[in-house]
Amino acid sequence: MTNEKNGCIVCKRKGNGVFEEYTLKNLCLFYFRRQSSVREEKHGMTYVDEVIEHVVKKNPAEPEFHQAVKEVLESLRVVVDANEEKYRKDALLERLVHPERQIIFRVPWIDDKGQVQVNTGYRVQFNSAIGPYKGGLRLHRSVNLSIIKFLGFEQIFKNALTGLPIGGGKGGSDFDPKGKSDREIMAFCQSFMTELCKYIGADTDVPAGDIGTGAREIGYLFGQYKKIRGVYEGVLTGKGLSYGGSLARSEATGYGLLYLTEELLKLNGISLKGKTVAVSGSGNVAIYAIEKALQLGAKVVTVSDSTGWVYDADGIDVRVLKEIKEVKRARLTEYKSYRPNSEYHQGRGVWSVKVDLALPCATQNELTLEDAKQLVANGCLAVCEGANMPTTLKATQYLQNNDVIFAPGKAANAGGVATSALEMSQNSMRMSWSFEEVDSKLKDIMVTICHNISDAAERYGAKGNYVLGANIAGFERVADAMSAQGIV
Repeated sequence: MTNEKNGCIVCKRKGNGVFEEYTLKNLCLFYFRRQSSVREEKHGMTYVDEVIEHVVKKNPAEPEFHQAVKEVLESLRVVVDANEEKYRKDALLERLVHPERQIIFRVPWIDDKGQVQVNTGYRVQFNSAIGPYKGGLRLHRSVNLSIIKFLGFEQIFKNALTGLPIGGGKGGSDFDPKGKSDREIMAFCQSFMTELCKYIGADTDVPAGDIGTGAREIGYLFGQYKKIRGVYEGVLTGKGLSYGGSLARSEATGYGLLYLTEELLKLNGISLKGKTVAVSGSGNVAIYAIEKALQLGAKVVTVSDSTGWVYDADGIDVRVLKEIKEVKRARLTEYKSYRPNSEYHQGRGVWSVKVDLALPCATQNELTLEDAKQLVANGCLAVCEGANMPTTLKATQYLQNNDVIFAPGKAANAGGVATSALEMSQNSMRMSWSFEEVDSKLKDIMVTICHNISDAAERYGAKGNYVLGANIAGFERVADAMSAQGIV
């Protein structure tokens, strides 16, 4: 209720049953005090807190992205606090958490029944400070903008850790290749690339494979790109060997995971040889992690897919696993027909087995707090992430608080993108290296990453905190490049 009194607006507010009068002067004083209070509250927040709050507010209903940003920025407090004035003035963190470009598009295609289907395609080009955008294309029904942004944000630091000139990006679609014919998958891939080709290139953005995007899908995508653009260039990695692919690419993420795990255990006075290992997943990463673990003298006893998991006390037979998953493209229920002494269980349960090492290689947030408690109770020594953010934040903290060696995915699974960058180098030079050459370079990169994250953690007084070390080591390289290039 308002009226005029002596040339001033009067506002009457009912409080506790009594009308109170406020003149314009009083209202101004009230507003000023309130704003001062807000400023004081804001001032009490750190720069990191402000940016996390900003991300949550500006990106609603994106929990995976929120989680990734919070995990990274929380661990960077010590670095940010030391450079707060400069970073705040340049809005460096705000620029870091905002993708340079987000592309969302429809993907229409025709199934084998003649019915038109429509999926959503994504490409988030997050940061190009140290090189062209680089990151996989995920094809899975769970894909949404939040997941693509979390993956792209993580990719910035993962790529920086490799020491190679590649920026961070990610893409994909809610299309699920499972159960689709080759013709249907080709139809989708061609439609997807018809739009995506406008935004990528060998010196701009170089996508790769990911969940659901294997050699078959990459082939269809590359063929469509070449037809539309009329150029033959290394625009995709994970290509077949007959048209510019790199040896050791299929093995890279799984092999790299074990190279880093072995080196990390060495730093802590532990040998990988003779250890019992739990692995989740049964895709590319899991298969070759198991293969390399066996080569290094460990025994892997579990493997899983979306419907259940296998326990093989005698050790997972990787040849059988390859036959089921790579040749027959079947479910793990078939494993027992090859290995009668093994056990098949529906649902979850991989982390309930007593093991020395846990290697989550399936998907995000698959290892929960309860799983972490079970691993600790069973005497697990280390958890090294083969997938992207497979361990929840609470589980990560619990493992670290209970002295379990923990290697985050941005460091531990960087072998895939490292070898993708090596494929880019080979394409640019119009040559190819032997398997041994690529594998040797991969091992060197992973060992270097291991020492870099260890040194970064120790440099900031957090010896053994490899999450902090990985984030700091990756961030410092990206921040330096962003600062050098001005406000862009």
